[in-house]
Amino acid sequence: MLTLTDQAVAAIRDLTTRPGLPAETGLRIAPQDGNGAGGLALTLADGPEAGDQVIEDVGVQVYVQPDAAAALDDKALDARVSETGEVSFQLQPQL
Repeated sequence: MLTLTDQAVAAIRDLTTRPGLPAETGLRIAPQDGNGAGGLALTLADGPEAGDQVIEDVGVQVYVQPDAAAALDDKALDARVSETGEVSFQLQPQL
């Protein structure tokens, strides 16, 4: 199952707790082109869709679309925040 680094948890919390967003807002990971060949897309979602794998860690939610779940089983999601505040997420092998 996908794990989250402390940096990813902090970045997701910052993105999903902004004013006006529903309490169930989480980060959704799905194939970018529908079949997984074109990489993964990360978007904010109001909640999980049917069949999504739900990962909860320290109060943040990540919703993984079923077609993406198998590719992420042995991965960790990490995040970096640039000096300008831009967030980028990276996948890395689990330690």
